[in-house]
Amino acid sequence: MQAPVKPALLSVRDLTIALPAGGDRAHAVKNVSYDLHAGEILCIVGESGSGKSMSANAIMGLLPPYLKPQGGRILFQGRDLLAQDEETLLSMRGKAMAMVFQEPLSALNPVMTVGDQIAEVMRVHDACPGEARANRVLELLAFVGLPDPATLMHSYPFRLSGGQRQRVVIAMALALEPALLIADEPTTALDVTTQAQILALIKRIQAEKGMGVMFVTHDFGVVAEIADRVAVMEQGVLVEMGTAQQVLNHPQHPYTRRLIGAVPHGRAKERDLHVAETVLEVRDLRKTYASGGGLFSKKRVVNAVDGVSFSVRRGQTLGIVGESGSGKSTIGKCLLKLTGIDGGELLFDGQDIARLTERQFRPLRSDVQMIFQDPFASLNPRHTVGRIITDGPVANGVPPAQAQARGRELLQLVGLEPSAFDRYPNQFSGGQRQRIGIARALALEPKLLVADESVSALDVSVQAQVLQLLNDLQKRLDIGLIFITHDLRVAAQICHHVIVMHKGKVVESGPPGQIFDAPRHEYTQRLIAAIPGKAWDPTLVRAAA
Repeated sequence: MQAPVKPALLSVRDLTIALPAGGDRAHAVKNVSYDLHAGEILCIVGESGSGKSMSANAIMGLLPPYLKPQGGRILFQGRDLLAQDEETLLSMRGKAMAMVFQEPLSALNPVMTVGDQIAEVMRVHDACPGEARANRVLELLAFVGLPDPATLMHSYPFRLSGGQRQRVVIAMALALEPALLIADEPTTALDVTTQAQILALIKRIQAEKGMGVMFVTHDFGVVAEIADRVAVMEQGVLVEMGTAQQVLNHPQHPYTRRLIGAVPHGRAKERDLHVAETVLEVRDLRKTYASGGGLFSKKRVVNAVDGVSFSVRRGQTLGIVGESGSGKSTIGKCLLKLTGIDGGELLFDGQDIARLTERQFRPLRSDVQMIFQDPFASLNPRHTVGRIITDGPVANGVPPAQAQARGRELLQLVGLEPSAFDRYPNQFSGGQRQRIGIARALALEPKLLVADESVSALDVSVQAQVLQLLNDLQKRLDIGLIFITHDLRVAAQICHHVIVMHKGKVVESGPPGQIFDAPRHEYTQRLIAAIPGKAWDPTLVRAAA
């Protein structure tokens, strides 16, 4: 006799959320339906703007006032969440259903200790009174794998690493053991080893607690690692749904196949490198940071960059990979003289720029430009795109008319419409803003570009477009490129040479084929083993398609 089918923990039926009039689309979400069962991980996949986070926020009742569901039902444990008042939803949030947000630093209160923030969840729901509450906080911190819970519970969020902050947010979400956990891009900005730890933690929690987990992501590597079932969304519409094996290995919809086609496969390809002049040579670079120190405490010294040497030729891409705290971004800041150094030489076109004063270096600043990680924070929201691109050349003596003409050319070069020149950054998507950042960096015709995690926050399809753009521009303009990243799959795809950083030191260097296919150092091997979904090969799916 066949066992009866258990009802779904969560059933979304024909959910429709309208967008304000005047935009390109009428709906953020349109007629979306799916189920989530207890003990299951459902991954909602799609690009930015696909509606995946919007539907998750609708479940939690966290949509802004101007975005209200127009139709459909969200049945959770048999109750229609869309029919509940705010007071009822408040009693359910944190207790019956909880959410882990993408950016833990924004989700945590900076002026409360992490222990108080976890305890607050229990206080709001009048759970674990008295001493039991503090004991529960310690238990949760230990459960999510944080070291020394008794000390850490008194720490403030800014003193923790990104991975530790994300574990605190997960501990808050688990405080009252909800039946439903929604995780909205919780590993996007984390390096591969921390990401692997968080994914393993969520899988363990889901298995031990038997909860239903909705995991919102744009990373198919993450999907391959943890998903039981997958729902693919495009522009607010659910275009494909099935088991992880079906969707990953036999995608039916063209959009799903296109997304999988854009996934960096992590296989190193040797790239031709013509013999060219050396544009930058770094010799024994050192940078230390000191903190603390007083009458009864010893000063703490961190060797952020410890004796690093490398060189970059024109037309070459050098990859600098490593975890957060490895020193790779500090190297980028040193190269642009955004921070001082404590030793070594920075030979740019044969001249040691490390010894130059700011006034002496200013004429050379146009030759070394940077593409920043966050295209939302690095563009002035009050300036038009045209001004953002032309300010640099005008400040360096280029006539405004000439700078504007060059700015319009650069917008076309990076694949944007000429009309973008007179618009503001908030009118563009993340990928488009990153293209504006690239155009700004190229406006001064540099010899060297430093790209610091420039694609880490982008969707896979947009990421593929930006990487291809950087590759095309490098060939056309013959510039040197330093590509700083924690995503080893991207480094394998774009770099001619790779150095691996660990605790401020270079532990391994060489061509991508040697680094990724035959790593010698134990740390490099650990990084590669931590790549999510490593057992899944998207190239086989592309070949079949």
